[in-house]
Amino acid sequence: MNTKKDRQRLVQLREVVAYHRKRYHEEDSPEISDEAYDALLVELQNLELQVEGKVSESATIGGEVSEAFSKVKHAVKQWSFDNVFTEDELRDWDKRVKKIILDSDKSPDNISYVAEHKIDGLKLVVEYKQGKLFRASTRGDGVTGENVTHTAKTISSLPKILRKPIDLLCVGEVWLGEEEFERINKDRRQAGEDLFANPRNAAAGSLRQLDPSVTEGRNLSLTVYDIDFFNANKTGVRTPESQWEELSLLRELGLPVSDGSIFCQSIDDVQNYYEKLLKEREKLTHGIDGVVVKVDDVDLQRLLGYTAKAPRFGVAYKFPAEEATTVVENIALQVGRTGAITPVAHLRPVLIAGSTVSRATLHNEDNINKLDVRVGDTVILRKAGDIIPEILSVVMPLRPRGTKPFRFPAKVLECGGDGRIERIPGEAVYRCVAKDSGALHRQRLYYFASKKALNIDGVGPKLIDLFLEYGLISGYADLFTLTEGDLRDLPGFQEKAARNVVSAVASASLVPLDRLLVGLSIENVGEETARLIAEAFGSLEAIKEATEEEVASLYGVGETVAKSLVTWFRDKDHQKILSELLPHLTIQNPDLSSHSNTLKDKTFVLTGTLESMTRDEAKNKIRQQGGKVTSSVSKKTDYVVVGAEPGSKAEEARRLGVKILSETEFMNLL
Repeated sequence: MNTKKDRQRLVQLREVVAYHRKRYHEEDSPEISDEAYDALLVELQNLELQVEGKVSESATIGGEVSEAFSKVKHAVKQWSFDNVFTEDELRDWDKRVKKIILDSDKSPDNISYVAEHKIDGLKLVVEYKQGKLFRASTRGDGVTGENVTHTAKTISSLPKILRKPIDLLCVGEVWLGEEEFERINKDRRQAGEDLFANPRNAAAGSLRQLDPSVTEGRNLSLTVYDIDFFNANKTGVRTPESQWEELSLLRELGLPVSDGSIFCQSIDDVQNYYEKLLKEREKLTHGIDGVVVKVDDVDLQRLLGYTAKAPRFGVAYKFPAEEATTVVENIALQVGRTGAITPVAHLRPVLIAGSTVSRATLHNEDNINKLDVRVGDTVILRKAGDIIPEILSVVMPLRPRGTKPFRFPAKVLECGGDGRIERIPGEAVYRCVAKDSGALHRQRLYYFASKKALNIDGVGPKLIDLFLEYGLISGYADLFTLTEGDLRDLPGFQEKAARNVVSAVASASLVPLDRLLVGLSIENVGEETARLIAEAFGSLEAIKEATEEEVASLYGVGETVAKSLVTWFRDKDHQKILSELLPHLTIQNPDLSSHSNTLKDKTFVLTGTLESMTRDEAKNKIRQQGGKVTSSVSKKTDYVVVGAEPGSKAEEARRLGVKILSETEFMNLL
């Protein structure tokens, strides 16, 4: 359809493309990314075809775990590194690493790193027993993966027998070369099949085949980069003491290791390598989307440990995110579970990073004002971390006439009550004044039934809406009183569907404590935090009685979460919700049977490196047995646990007369 609006945009696009082509090709000073420029150029070509029937010369110049597989519970949890996107963020990470090391009485000087390709593929966990390939599995959720041994065996670079009869658990990345990717898509096009969006998707789809002959015909490659477990089995092979030695050992055993890994004496070397690779990555046989940086020394890796979500000793330094351009068709306000209001841009659907998106977060009012984004604007869209789309900037020359700045309203219907909203003091976030609005209640019910919480199979938002519409439920507890007769006459329901829902609800009544905490929609309490709290306190009753100080003292939790948790359980309305819900549930508490209460009210300080466990593990053991851990020695300290190469804390303990425990004595005490 050829409209006046289309013709006006065509004129604007030609001017914008010509301007940026000149900035890029003639002045060597581009203002937007190559990807954003290419997206504008494609739109121009398509619009010229639509309006004029041909492309002008000016527009051509320029430059989750599948049930199909058996499940594998990983012997070692499979983590993902946190991301950084700029040099400043990389250096901030380096400062945090050195501070933790300094606080542990170690010298932060002369820390070395290993920098490796962050291959854009699919993680593979490979196990060998007595040097023979035993099993290969996908990462899955980090705890449980899919057994893909049958397809992994078709990877020619994966040895079936190692050069030494050792036990080994190693991890790597399965990837597909660009030429092979193009060949596969060509074959699929000729066969009338859907094309793979990118090499990563093709690699994942090829590895996760039921028929290994399909995988074998796609020439997958593998690069191994880490060792999670090693047993020499009296072969005399020395246990690696650094990341660099791990790579050397993997290579010696016959496993495929990247030639692109380098040893870095400083964070400056890492930055230099990143910049070099950024320029050369297109020459590689495999796709990469950044650089993985790890502290080289394994003892320091153990010392640094993990947060609730990721290792502290490593980070993924991502390349600039993929960008595209599209048009903002609307700006809507989305009410979250906790009442926070997020502005969301509804976009003209656009393909970016291999997926079609039609939504992008605008974060908050300050961000909208900073961007000056308006309905009708053409925007440069970015997938930050290749996950969450966000608007990077507005292409101002393409702004339609008559657009108006976006303003937050005084009221939002979805907030319920009188709909009033308020800006949180000191923050850029708005929230509903009515804390228990209908929309919030609906969102909480969705979340309660979701996979992250009680995992009521098949009961998603559409069914929750249906149950609410017909007055079958009003709260969490009502789900557990539904009968097949209640559901059978609902629109679209049949007897089998009703039976499945009732059965799924019954199955969900047996719930792990941490999942229940997640399902209650307590502000700031997510999956990992809920797990930490559940494992520390052991029961819902203990959590209900906990003080803010006790919760905040947990490693990886903190004061903000503690306040949210304690406030939630002391609220009378929430107590009523629990009193109605709990009779329908059987809560699975964490297994703390092996722990005693012998350390109750005892205060510990840790110094030096422990051989049998990480410092985080030691802290958790102390807390699980009733003890407390602090960072400084005082007269109130009961014990100072001294590992290898202790620092000044040990001297302070001797001066104050505090009892010092060796690692052996500490283990005996546990």
